Amino acid sequence: MIDSPAVETIGLAAGTLTTLSFAPQLLRILKRRSAADISYAALLSFIVGIGLWLWYGILIHSLSVMLANGVSIVLNLSILILKIVHHERAVPVVDEERGTHA
Repeated sequence: MIDSPAVETIGLAAGTLTTLSFAPQLLRILKRRSAADISYAALLSFIVGIGLWLWYGILIHSLSVMLANGVSIVLNLSILILKIVHHERAVPVVDEERGTHA
């Protein structure tokens, strides 16, 4: 395996971008107070996968893998908690052209 600062920088950049991709979803849930359109099965399987990647990063001592997946776990566990909290509070979708609920 290549062990250089450039390789670790690529890993950190990739991890940052993929991890931050969940921030808009988390902000949307907070704003709408609804996570109705997120599947429990998909979210749980993703969290388990992230957990395994985090464990792998710990085993191979990879800072980029540990950081990216550690932050991803926090973001996705936050989404899961909000989904549970807002389970019964689905926000109706408004058809803006007609001004009615879809």
